[in-house]
Amino acid sequence: MYQLNQIPSEAQIKKTIRWCVFGTTLHCPDCLSRSVCVYGKRYRCKSCKGKFSLFSHTWLSNLKLPLQTFWLVLWCFVAQVPVKQSSKLSRLSITTIRHWFDVFRSKLPEDQNILEHLVQLDEAYFGGKEVRTLFLGKEIGTKKLAYRILKRNPAREDAWNFLESYIRPNTTLNTDGGSIYHKIDNWWPVNHNRDIHKKFEFEHTSEIEGMFGVLRTFVRRMYHHVTRDKLQSVVLEFCTRFSHPEMFENPQSFLQITLHLIPTRC
Repeated sequence: MYQLNQIPSEAQIKKTIRWCVFGTTLHCPDCLSRSVCVYGKRYRCKSCKGKFSLFSHTWLSNLKLPLQTFWLVLWCFVAQVPVKQSSKLSRLSITTIRHWFDVFRSKLPEDQNILEHLVQLDEAYFGGKEVRTLFLGKEIGTKKLAYRILKRNPAREDAWNFLESYIRPNTTLNTDGGSIYHKIDNWWPVNHNRDIHKKFEFEHTSEIEGMFGVLRTFVRRMYHHVTRDKLQSVVLEFCTRFSHPEMFENPQSFLQITLHLIPTRC
């Protein structure tokens, strides 16, 4: 691993992780007692007699990488360093980098936005013969996105279901001229406008068309490609980066949001 200025010392990393996990006061993850004693690299609760370590009740419990290497890999992820470049920086295999990027994506919050006021909606296709359809909606003037992935070509009912799930009634909805959107305002209370792309109409859908371009560029640059089984998590990552950029300011920001205690006792 290269020695980079953005990688803290092991002691600093431990201090940061301890703060992310326990806050200002060390406490037992099971009974929440603050009566904790330290022995070696582990802790023991005087109240419930439970034993734990800094990582034992978190998603880092099985961490095998040296802390500074882990921090570098996480820094690469939040900074959008491509997989191949991350491999060269950390001197880890591409397989290992992809594994850890998968782990980081799995910790992202999966809450979806409800879109309102003025929304653009469109769909794109991935996966070749075994098609995956991505519905993506954007609330104009905000960073709010909502998406849904289907394992087939979309039908009109899929567009209706998306609106029922993610579009607030009385929203102005802009789409292209696809048949799945035809008379969609008869099925959900929206003010529907359409662009007919064959007629070179793009005024009402320019932002969402641009979002798909940004998404494809992100995938190519970061991962080179995306397999069908990982499309859901990669789209989640893209949407989270767009809607919650504060989460990706640095490794500490990411850990502060994702690293929580998981009690083992009821």
